[in-house]
Amino acid sequence: MTRHEHRTVRHVLVRRIVEVRSSKRITPHVQRVVLGGDELHGFVSAAPDDHVKLIFPNAHGELVFPTPGPNGPEFPPNALPSPMRDYTPRDYDAERRELIVDFVIHGDGPASAWAEQAAPGQRLGIGGPRGSFVVAEDFDHYVLAGDETALPAMARRLDEMPAGTRVHVLAEIPEAADRQPLGSQAQFRVTWLEREGTDAAGSRLLELALRELPERPGDTFYWIAAESRRARAMRKYLAEERGVPKEWIRATGYWTAAGADDEEE
Repeated sequence: MTRHEHRTVRHVLVRRIVEVRSSKRITPHVQRVVLGGDELHGFVSAAPDDHVKLIFPNAHGELVFPTPGPNGPEFPPNALPSPMRDYTPRDYDAERRELIVDFVIHGDGPASAWAEQAAPGQRLGIGGPRGSFVVAEDFDHYVLAGDETALPAMARRLDEMPAGTRVHVLAEIPEAADRQPLGSQAQFRVTWLEREGTDAAGSRLLELALRELPERPGDTFYWIAAESRRARAMRKYLAEERGVPKEWIRATGYWTAAGADDEEE
């Protein structure tokens, strides 16, 4: 068997309508929404950093689903499109048919605004996940580095890691009160990096913490998710300055700062 062999799993794209079962603020900047319904039957998420497309009610309170077109998603003519955003499935209970999604509350945008007022009985559309990137489980060490938007994926990855795995999490958050309880069978360490008022796009806490990590014996896989330009910079540092093979790095822009390009890694 090839060492450090990642897998890509493709899923049948399914669109579903679900409803809010519960909604609560778990930290000052994170709203946890539990979605449920019979249409979640058969839902599959094979990797901790999967994403689903959440489809929110439009200004008329309607869920308007797009269909695939030659230039991307196309909405019915004369219909007001529903806003759509990508989110990580934090957890899924197949028996209860309940999906947990954590929303970062940042004061603007349709997803944040919806999550702040989410209440039981409200409906939401879901598409996907379309595919999963399953990271090899035979690395000697794993480093997970991300801001608050990456916390659901990092927390879920910790949940699913087998006993004996060595993991170091670098978690950048707005303030100390945004720390979340994390657990795992793995041997893990968490370094919380609190911005305390610094703009998330301009922060360099993750970058500095990554540079300060000591060299470890054996092979290390790096998973990074943050603002797009920051994620690219960290990947470049690992590849060019530390000589980490590109297959041992997965760096993704989870959001894009105003005025920046939106290229995703």
